[in-house]
Amino acid sequence: MPGLEKLVAKPTGALFDLTERVALVTGAAGHLGRQMARALAETGAHVVLNGRTAPALDGLAEAMAADGLSAETLCFDVSDAAAYGTAVERIAETHGRLDVLVNNAYGGADGSLEQAAPESFAEAMTVAVTAAFNGITSGRRLLEAAVARAGQASVVNVGSIYGRVSPHHGIYPDAESANPPAYGAAKAALAQFGRYAACELAPAGIRVNTLVPGAAPPAAVTDAAPDFHRALCRNIPLGRTARAEEMRGAIVFLASDASSYMTGAELVVDGGWTAW
Repeated sequence: MPGLEKLVAKPTGALFDLTERVALVTGAAGHLGRQMARALAETGAHVVLNGRTAPALDGLAEAMAADGLSAETLCFDVSDAAAYGTAVERIAETHGRLDVLVNNAYGGADGSLEQAAPESFAEAMTVAVTAAFNGITSGRRLLEAAVARAGQASVVNVGSIYGRVSPHHGIYPDAESANPPAYGAAKAALAQFGRYAACELAPAGIRVNTLVPGAAPPAAVTDAAPDFHRALCRNIPLGRTARAEEMRGAIVFLASDASSYMTGAELVVDGGWTAW
């Protein structure tokens, strides 16, 4: 593997150090995205925050800067291959490398099989899977540049337990609020794409793994639907849903040298949901 000598014999603490690394996080202003972006920055990375809503990205960047964290915004639609290519050119001009790519963006509507529209499937697949393809293919040269300097580069796809198992339909109060069929299908496809990319990119020193979060609803959901939240918790061996910040350790692990011998894998962080 190119640059392997850069990875060996590091002190344990240094394995998680992302100082001078450049990370692009898509869907960065979302519930999980903002926590993952912060975690990468807190371990030393300069984080490029991506999304489709400039005010949300700007607010996150300002909050991170106030905490002494290094970040910039790059507002574009990840499902647009040309726009992604232009964004990568900007990263190349500014930084010359991309050490970490977090494919976290997702788009799609709620609803059951009866209510789901074909357009929801198209949007979910495009924003989750095609966008990840756009990121890897347009950013490959910069990922390879990172390997030359640091010994490795890491791509992390953000999947879901619903890419591995079906939702428990009985816990949703009505069909309109059900987890949609397109969501799990897109997340499962994203994990498979990750396995494919991991095998092709491994000789270049680029690792590709999938983070699989469990249920981590925002406070607005749990406060508005306490019965639904209690039903979720009954399906989790640990007896509670995750806090968004509980994905921080996992994303740093997958992004850093701490997981240097890990590729094509899924890291499940679900409180035991998929264990029974």
